[in-house]
Amino acid sequence: MSGLAITALVFGVLCFLPAVGLVLGVVALSRMRRTGERGNAMAVWGIALSCFGLLLHLLVLLGGGWGDVRAGVRDATYPVFAVNKGDCFTTRQGGLEGLTYDVDEVSCAEKHDGEAFGTYGVSGADGSYPGDKAISAEADVKCDDLRFVYAMDSWAHPPDVDVYYFTPTPESWKLGDREVTCMFGSADGKTRLTGSLRNDATMQTRDQLVYLQAARRLEGALEATPEAAYVEDDLPGHREWAVEMSEALVAQTYLLRDRTWPQRSASAVAALVKDLDAARKEWDLAARATDADTFYLHYGRGMDLVEPDGAVPSREALGLGTTPPPHLVSDPEESGAGGGEGDKGDKGDRGDKGNERGNGDAGPGVGAAV
Repeated sequence: MSGLAITALVFGVLCFLPAVGLVLGVVALSRMRRTGERGNAMAVWGIALSCFGLLLHLLVLLGGGWGDVRAGVRDATYPVFAVNKGDCFTTRQGGLEGLTYDVDEVSCAEKHDGEAFGTYGVSGADGSYPGDKAISAEADVKCDDLRFVYAMDSWAHPPDVDVYYFTPTPESWKLGDREVTCMFGSADGKTRLTGSLRNDATMQTRDQLVYLQAARRLEGALEATPEAAYVEDDLPGHREWAVEMSEALVAQTYLLRDRTWPQRSASAVAALVKDLDAARKEWDLAARATDADTFYLHYGRGMDLVEPDGAVPSREALGLGTTPPPHLVSDPEESGAGGGEGDKGDKGDRGDKGNERGNGDAGPGVGAAV
């Protein structure tokens, strides 16, 4: 019995080295003609099975395997930024400013450049590249929503932490990159963080969770200030914002009233609700203002009633953060609250809407949503 014929059959059956089985089968047939050894059938089956194996390998290469090859070429040309929710990482260049091609995952207990708190797919992913401004505008909204899910109490954040996001570039878009990663990083984009900022619903008591969900309504409205800094420049836009503020206050007070609060926090929550009710009336009047002076008058009164200081007692009683984030603290010198005719001033800015985006030839871009 020809050993080569047996080996050819074995390689043909195993199919992981079909070329070896094919060669051994051909050699076995040629040798058996000279030596008179038996095993022609096994050699023929080895050749047939090896040819079948070669065909399968070719189909894999042209099918799914080709996709893997393309992915490998893409990753070698444009390294893909890939971190998951809850991952902390460092960047090769240090910090989150500019473009980031590669990252190293580290423990959140160690010093790190960023902490990912969510990802999402860009809208219109089947079409052409929507443009940097469109992607950034969507990231401002969606990353803020994901931030609240991951770290619900913004008052518990360190003051030197901002929200950043990595986005596709025109070059990476062509290679199938459609994902935006939202993350925390230092306000200056360079200083490293220590410790996780995760503070989701699983880490809250039921009372804390309801309170934070209610507070979120007002915080969202406060951050949605009109683009025009002065009421005179866009009275209709400011009136629409006043309506949004009023509706947010209605939703917030409803949630706060709908719960029976523990004795230690009941009086503080009741005092907060009283102020919020008074604020809603002022914002209603601002929404109906027919001139800038009237708007400024009620805006000032309404803003005084929703200042962060008013929420501190209830937050303290519930064991929540008591240091308001910078974007919720207005600057008295810039605020137009209480300004009379001829001395209206700037109504104040409740948050920087600007972005700083990474520019480069390839790879995921990074932007800061402050």
